[in-house]
Amino acid sequence: MTEAPGQSGERDLPAVPDAPAPQAEPVPGRATGSPSDGPAPIAPDVPRGRPDGEVADGPARAGEAARATPDVPAGTEPAGTAPEGPAPRREGPDRPAAGHGGPAATRDGHPMGPPMPVPGGSGAAPGPRPDQVPGGWPGLGPGGVHGGGGALWAAPSRLSPLVLLIDPVRMLPSLFFPLVGVLFVGGFSPSSFLWAAFGVVGSVGYAALRWATFTFRIATDHLEISRSLISRSVRTIPLDRVRGVDVTTPPLHRLLGLAVVRIDTGAGGGEKQEGELDGLPRTEAERLREALLRRSRAVRHDVDPAAAEAGPLAREGAADGAERAVHTHPQRHEHVYARVPWRWLLYGPLSGAFLFTPFVLLGGAVGLAFQLGSELGLSERVAIGLGEWLWERPILLVLAAVALVLAMPLLGAVMYALFNWNFTLRRSDASLVAERGLVTRRSVALEHERVRGYEIADGLFERRAKVARLWAIVTGLGDSRTRGQLLPVVPRDFALRMAGEAIGPFEPELRRHPFKALQRRLFRAVAPGAAVALAAFLLGWGVVGTVALVIALLGVLLGLDRYRSLGHAFDGVRLSVRSGSLPRTQAVVERRAVVGWTLRQTWFQRRSRVLTVIAGVGAGSGGYAAVDTGEEQGVGFAAEVTPEWITPFLDRGATPASSPALDGPLA
Repeated sequence: MTEAPGQSGERDLPAVPDAPAPQAEPVPGRATGSPSDGPAPIAPDVPRGRPDGEVADGPARAGEAARATPDVPAGTEPAGTAPEGPAPRREGPDRPAAGHGGPAATRDGHPMGPPMPVPGGSGAAPGPRPDQVPGGWPGLGPGGVHGGGGALWAAPSRLSPLVLLIDPVRMLPSLFFPLVGVLFVGGFSPSSFLWAAFGVVGSVGYAALRWATFTFRIATDHLEISRSLISRSVRTIPLDRVRGVDVTTPPLHRLLGLAVVRIDTGAGGGEKQEGELDGLPRTEAERLREALLRRSRAVRHDVDPAAAEAGPLAREGAADGAERAVHTHPQRHEHVYARVPWRWLLYGPLSGAFLFTPFVLLGGAVGLAFQLGSELGLSERVAIGLGEWLWERPILLVLAAVALVLAMPLLGAVMYALFNWNFTLRRSDASLVAERGLVTRRSVALEHERVRGYEIADGLFERRAKVARLWAIVTGLGDSRTRGQLLPVVPRDFALRMAGEAIGPFEPELRRHPFKALQRRLFRAVAPGAAVALAAFLLGWGVVGTVALVIALLGVLLGLDRYRSLGHAFDGVRLSVRSGSLPRTQAVVERRAVVGWTLRQTWFQRRSRVLTVIAGVGAGSGGYAAVDTGEEQGVGFAAEVTPEWITPFLDRGATPASSPALDGPLA
């Protein structure tokens, strides 16, 4: 393991400038000034391609310094010509002779780029490591204690000892009943209290041992989490698999200034397959998140992680000489897209889910009463008697129902505010960060280069109020419905504007689907209720038949609304599909995210000459469908987005464009 800078007790001396090299005599048969054995001109590398085909950004390219080619053997240049490039290599007492390896190029006496390979041999001459640069790692300052670099966690680190104050409180629910049982069995004697105290001390000691044997560290290309309480367990998380990093602060953690860091790897196996660091100081948790995301990008783009952590100036210094890289701190670029005002939290109950909060609370109270009924003296006979007493007093039942209806929006708004208080969407360096929560504050960071689009969702009541919710479509993100949320219920125009600024705009009008799609929507919405109403009237069940008939008539409105929601479009960069009514969703996906197409057509769809086109995407839900498009319209939509895939399968003379008779802006 490389010893961290500032811990060995030694101090690196600054590099000594090169001594003037003696003037070389001209060689017969070679032009004056031609190097006898010098490096070829330094040519910058071609930017490496990303896994998805993109070219790395400027910071990624800057991390790959210009590299020199091996030494050119003497006598290869034509006589009388001078090759272009840098001046001849100077040989001095502190520099190896030509042809014996050494730095590829220098500036001010410091090596520039990786060492040059030895001609005719294997490997490269050893060069200075980052921890040998005067002052510590580039961008971290002396000793590597500043900034957000991984050198701060290169050695095994522990959680904050303040977490030992939280563990006993979290263990109280599991210890409460055993301790009470010990006291009851012992008759509240001194010995029973002694045994109870022994149990508490043992639990605290177990928590202390678990804290002392838990360590983590950031290696070059992975994160190691070690546990060695009884048996040693080491979990290794490759940095290139990190999809996002969450920082959560529950109430007890907020009181002590601590946070929980959860690393999302996209494993799809739940939280047990992810890394969790429970009990880091809040500022250190933020720095750790930045370091993990920055080093993750560096590993994927094959950039030196130390140079990537050091910020733009330090990365430039790594290419121009180590002198400029010293004492350079990472530069954070912050931009706040949106900060949701508190009055918009009143839209929360319109989403529907929070309206059922009173029923959830009531169900939890009933379940708790059944579990603790014997301890509280409640028996089945008492419960039956209470029900009969309420049934004999209908006015109380009516008042309870009215109170429940009134409590639905009120408690829904309260719960919604607890989860989404002070919702903030901002960009930090190359990540989108969403923060929310009143009691438990949660901060989710999504790498911007993994975002492939966004999804706008609104329900029936939300559309009437012209509000919507916003999610990001991210590759390899676990629990995307929670972690991928970018905005809660906000005005729809505001959500679209923020999506355009944070991810990318999409302005084309959606294309209308054929009339056959309307017929299918109406039939599927009306037929079930009409069938039940007909059967009920035939059987003489007038009340049931009337209710079913009303539901069938409401189905007409539902079918019309579902048809108006259908649509698809493509603007050359992003495609969009929309469907649904009660929960209506519109997905906007980048073209580069499409990995395939599925054209699905049931027997009923074939009779109506419509089909469903599904764009396979390696992000989000995995596929987004344009439902009940015309046959030519659906195939033309797929060919318009990816003509290189679809056009070879079309008949000669067929046009991939959608039929103008079926396309038109939605009202």
